[in-house]
Amino acid sequence: MSTEHKSNAPLAIRDLWQTPRFVFDYYDRRFGFQWDLAASKKNKLCEYYSDDAFSDCTHGFDGGVWCNPPFSEIPRWVDLCYDISIKSKVPVVLLLPADTSVRWFKRAFTLCTECHLISGRLSFINAETQKAVSGNNKGTVIFIFDSSSPLKSSVALVDREDMKATYND
Repeated sequence: MSTEHKSNAPLAIRDLWQTPRFVFDYYDRRFGFQWDLAASKKNKLCEYYSDDAFSDCTHGFDGGVWCNPPFSEIPRWVDLCYDISIKSKVPVVLLLPADTSVRWFKRAFTLCTECHLISGRLSFINAETQKAVSGNNKGTVIFIFDSSSPLKSSVALVDREDMKATYND
């Protein structure tokens, strides 16, 4: 069984999607993100960002970390986010495709403190045009790694429309 995500997006932009702002803001209100762990100058959502997280993450973090990584190397991102949360003792929020049929999903679920399944499909943002792109063929899951949380493997269904309404408040 493959551990990689199969995408229909053109190869040139497959790993460059930006998180919809309402999703980021929904979690930022709770965690106060200081770092966008998998971003470029064009699609970053925080003041501090990394475009080479596997090299950059040798230092500690002092605030919440957001991560919407390229879906081409998901198992590495799961391990990195978990490691950062443990070593830096900060919450790390990881956005991934909701695909329970792959091994990395079980690993992420086992390591996380919270798992949020988002109802409704997200339209990610083209970083070049800043326009939403429809056609996402998977649902979305948020894994929260927070060593200070009293929760362990808590599961919630978060409604996309409720997230949007919160964003507009």
